[in-house]
Amino acid sequence: MHQAVIAATGLFTPEHSISNTELVEAFNSYVERHNATHAESIAAGEVEALAPSSPEFIEKASGIKARFVMDKAGILDPEVMTPRIPERPNEEISVLAEMAVKAAREAIKAWGKDASQIDAVLCAASNMQRAYPAMSIEVQQALGIEGFAFDMNVACSSATFGIKTAADFIASGSARAVLMVNPEICSGHLNFRDRDSHFIFGDVATAVIVERAEDAAPGQGWDILGTRLKTVFSNNIRNNFGFLNRAAPEGVGKKDKLFVQEGRKVFREVVPMVSEMIVDHAGELGLDPHGLKRLWLHQANINMNDMIGKRVLGREPTPEENVIILDDYANTSSAGSIIAFHLHNEGFSPGDTGLICSFGAGYSAGTVFVKKR
Repeated sequence: MHQAVIAATGLFTPEHSISNTELVEAFNSYVERHNATHAESIAAGEVEALAPSSPEFIEKASGIKARFVMDKAGILDPEVMTPRIPERPNEEISVLAEMAVKAAREAIKAWGKDASQIDAVLCAASNMQRAYPAMSIEVQQALGIEGFAFDMNVACSSATFGIKTAADFIASGSARAVLMVNPEICSGHLNFRDRDSHFIFGDVATAVIVERAEDAAPGQGWDILGTRLKTVFSNNIRNNFGFLNRAAPEGVGKKDKLFVQEGRKVFREVVPMVSEMIVDHAGELGLDPHGLKRLWLHQANINMNDMIGKRVLGREPTPEENVIILDDYANTSSAGSIIAFHLHNEGFSPGDTGLICSFGAGYSAGTVFVKKR
């Protein structure tokens, strides 16, 4: 058995950002047009009037202040309200693969080795661009990597599931180094006409390199102390869009073909499930959860993260202990915890421990305890 190490990470951030104020202005313009168009039906009680939103409502509900996106103009156009990302010819690298490659190149540069030393590529994400060929194989080709590659989707927990899969490949001897990428264009599946969810997601890509401890540079990276995965079926977070919709065009465009959730139910059910999972896993590893130096949680909602942080640490966490990046990035699905880890892993001494944790649709949850080498 070989010890697995997180050796390097990378991040690709789109150039466009949308503030809450910009998003609300576009949404409220749509609301005004809708209510004016259906004024008679609204007055007759046949159609429900839409309510406007505000930046204050969004920040209180989520902690989000802005989000990065691949296309800003389409989202902010009240007549479109969806990203306009042109389809590319098959001979050109696909947009998600291109995002993943940019994040991967940053990780490879930080790693300090050549991409040819990577044996496998995993693309772990919520929003795959196509069914096949696998996105990971396209990334593999673009980076000149031999070996094998495959895609995996466990919604917002895809990255932690990917890290465990990579660590298992390392432990078993199947690979010496694994690249795991998380490209997410969440804005493509978001209903920007829904007041309760139009602000939730952003676009981004992250990358993680996992390798054998004996191959890692002295003192570089993080020992993976333990990984755990959990899934429990729930309809409370769902997206029904898929290729079978081609056979039922009347279904395309319906709300359930985009992101939908029962937010209050998710909060009530996921927070205790994840908190207990973290504490139990820490105990099995002989770790005191109160002694964790930092939590890099999935960036879903400020209230969920605050509550989980309190339950795990047994007190009110400081901003340095419970990292929040969703104010700038919003919810980026699988990439959120990796962004937090990538941007805020400074200040650790050898032996200090932290936790990368995800939770989301499925329900799914993953814990990765790490120790600074």
